[in-house]
Amino acid sequence: MAAPVHPVVRIVIADDHPLFREGLQRLLESDPEFLVVGQGADGIEAVQLVRDLAPDILLLDFAMPRANGIAALRELARSGSVTRVVLLTASIEQEESVLALQLGARGIVLKDSSIDLVFRCIRSVASGQYWIGHERVSDLVEALRREKTADADGAPKLRLTARERDVVGAIVEGATNKDIAQQFGVSEQTVKNHLSNIFDKLGLSNRLELALYAVHHRLLEDDDRGGAPAVRQ
Repeated sequence: MAAPVHPVVRIVIADDHPLFREGLQRLLESDPEFLVVGQGADGIEAVQLVRDLAPDILLLDFAMPRANGIAALRELARSGSVTRVVLLTASIEQEESVLALQLGARGIVLKDSSIDLVFRCIRSVASGQYWIGHERVSDLVEALRREKTADADGAPKLRLTARERDVVGAIVEGATNKDIAQQFGVSEQTVKNHLSNIFDKLGLSNRLELALYAVHHRLLEDDDRGGAPAVRQ
């Protein structure tokens, strides 16, 4: 029996470094499932290429001259584009990740990721999934993209105990279960129990979703914390 034939994923790359674009194109086209149909050097060119070529995927650098990734996402959202956007970036803060998702990004992956992970991200996004960091994220992203949710006005915060909010804060700061256990003088099993309760209360399933949810819903806004560092991937 012949192997199933996968449809070719048509891709546009937008990045202000020509060597990076050329190298990424060669790597992508080493896989017969991928075809790079265009390259752009900034957000303006990215939007025009999407309009002209209607690719399946736009690999969009976050920091570019003239118009950055967020500006390009805003314009694509206004135009009603159906091209799925993956931010391919050297670094990004959690609040920027949330904004990108709200503007329609379907994936966020760091440039220092392995090419295998980039391939997996593109395949997942092309098939309708969302991808952030090293993993797929599903229901959370749809919730983040809504301007208002049923949990407005601080309701999620009220569902958590003080200790659970402490645990959420530690997760946002990138702490492991072992780190949290040492910080609060409890066992790792107790930390796991807290996380299980938090996930159940908020309808989440993993630490990355929890960190993004916490930032989006300002669960720690009244806590004495200095901002929201990036989640460890």
